[in-house]
Amino acid sequence: MRVAVIIPALDEEQAIGQVVRELPPVEAGVFVVDNGSRDRTAEVARAAGATVLHEPRRGYGQACLTGIAAAAAAGADVYAFVDGDLSDYPAQLADVLLPLRRGEADLVIGSRQLGRRAKGAHPWHAVAGTRLCVAFMNAALGSRATDLGPFRAITRTGYERLEMADRAYGWTVEMQARAQKRSLRVVEVPVDYRPRLGRSKVSGTLSGSVRAGTRILATIAREALSR
Repeated sequence: MRVAVIIPALDEEQAIGQVVRELPPVEAGVFVVDNGSRDRTAEVARAAGATVLHEPRRGYGQACLTGIAAAAAAGADVYAFVDGDLSDYPAQLADVLLPLRRGEADLVIGSRQLGRRAKGAHPWHAVAGTRLCVAFMNAALGSRATDLGPFRAITRTGYERLEMADRAYGWTVEMQARAQKRSLRVVEVPVDYRPRLGRSKVSGTLSGSVRAGTRILATIAREALSR
């Protein structure tokens, strides 16, 4: 199984090198997608051994799409995603990939709800917002998720069935909603979570969490209405 790791990154100079170094070896490469950083993110990632892609069009989903295109060109048949801020434990990629390697899943979500969360890792408003969005998705689509965590992996064939379109922070929930609608085998595994390095672009403030939550809820509603 040829795995590629895709890491969207925006101003992650402090963390990105350690993220890349802590990943277990993968067959198709590690792709850091620099989404318009104003610091040394690209330089540090390249020095750590990653392939750096430059995507000036802002948006988490846009960065993921750019990374997937490069991973597909490298012959990957599994796309794994991890954040570039070291809030995840990259070594746990082995746990995320295990259901795929066993042929038991098409999409694996690393659930922070099932794992251990260090004190201060997730502000209360981000936790509350995530729980609200997860509950809405489960009620609207019949899924049984516990989290919308960005630490995940999906097979190439499963991904192609989803026809992903979101360019921003609706990306993760769009993937899970469409996986449910198109009957992909979805498995959650516990992953641990810790305070990120550097400044949060989304969940670090109440206003940022509200904006992201609104986008996520709108994405769920759209997917539910288009069943």
